[in-house]
Amino acid sequence: MSIARVALFAAALMAAAAVSPFSSAGSGRVALSVAIDGAIGPASTRQLEEAFDTAAKRDAAVLILQLDTPGGLVTSMREMIADILASPVPVIGYVAPSGGHAASAGTYILYATHVAAMAPGTNLGAATPVELGGLPALPGNEKDKDQKDATGQPEGDAMMAKVTNDSVALIRSLAEMRGRNGDWGEKAVREAASLSANAALQEHVIDFVARDTTELLQLADGRTVEVAGRKEVLATKGLPVETLEPGWFIRLLAVITDPNTAIILMLVGVYGLIFEFTSPGAVAPGVIGTICLVLGLYALNLLPINYTGLALMLLGVAFLVIEAFNPTVVLGLGGVAAFLLGSAMLLRVEGPGFAMSWAVIGPAAALTLGLALLTGTYVWAARKNPPRVGGEAMRGLPVEILDWQSGEGHVLALGERWRAKAGEPMQPGDRVEVTDLSDLVLTVRRRDAGNNGATK
Repeated sequence: MSIARVALFAAALMAAAAVSPFSSAGSGRVALSVAIDGAIGPASTRQLEEAFDTAAKRDAAVLILQLDTPGGLVTSMREMIADILASPVPVIGYVAPSGGHAASAGTYILYATHVAAMAPGTNLGAATPVELGGLPALPGNEKDKDQKDATGQPEGDAMMAKVTNDSVALIRSLAEMRGRNGDWGEKAVREAASLSANAALQEHVIDFVARDTTELLQLADGRTVEVAGRKEVLATKGLPVETLEPGWFIRLLAVITDPNTAIILMLVGVYGLIFEFTSPGAVAPGVIGTICLVLGLYALNLLPINYTGLALMLLGVAFLVIEAFNPTVVLGLGGVAAFLLGSAMLLRVEGPGFAMSWAVIGPAAALTLGLALLTGTYVWAARKNPPRVGGEAMRGLPVEILDWQSGEGHVLALGERWRAKAGEPMQPGDRVEVTDLSDLVLTVRRRDAGNNGATK
């Protein structure tokens, strides 16, 4: 009987394993999917890192990297490529949905994936490096193009040539590693060439075209890829797909790492702290200002910024703050000039989605100058007409006689009982006015000197 029970139990286990929903591909594993939608930046890097951690912990069969991006920062792109190349989990790059694209940085990332695919109606390419961040071109600066460097080339062209050659070397090395068309990759970098999904398949830039993730996994099944130095045959047909959604921190990072948002956060933080220092006890401006300032500095720390530009922006804000408390026009104009110049120099390298917008910076500078001038106007008016205090504030104040005897007595002033004296007779209840204050004793007189009878 015991042997029969053991056999029956084993048969039940085998039957349960046979009908298990995870028995497809014979591994019980899943395919995880992560979508990079929008500009490539620090948030994208963090999102992909977390996806790789999850895939490694859950022993996922593959990680589907869905791309729909106009490009982004070179620094973030290279970090993502390094993570893909070091991943112990095979990565399937998939440009989707229809209408999406993997332009600029997205093209390099797709070249780095173990398997590359596109949905119908998508495109990739236009991988030419953008110009280095810095001062915008100004009218009359055309003569700078004639200046030569040590190699005899124009200085701007020489710098762009170095960046372009570096990008060509990167995309060719990725193409050689994954067995893709390196010649077209170089064309995408040097000539900003682009391809549709079917054209990319014909040019051997991608491995296949798939309408959805089900077809994607079916077409990827059986392919041999090199993962972390070892050959691995993909068993992806019929795998369940689980999408990894970005957490709240990644969503927040995507918002604050926009350089324009970071600058606005810093301005709000600076003026919040100034308001707190000038009006102690308000609390809320200080708390909000501190949070905004920390978030702005954290975001700028993640971006490839030029610290000279940041220093100029902070110097400009400092000049405007001084202008508010010590109006001089010169400091105000200098502060705006330093702020705008620093904004133009802030980013060392710009990319799609990561560029300073003059539609944001201009109004921010104008608003900052306006606040400084408004505050300065009030400060200047206060200096010209300083508030009356002490005896000055008491002069002319109407008071009421409470008691009076022998030229002195007590009066009611500002709700308090004061000692008072006068050079004329007074009666309790008379309405008089203060003419002087000395040693906490008020000197009073009748309010209407031409009327000998006091109003009672």
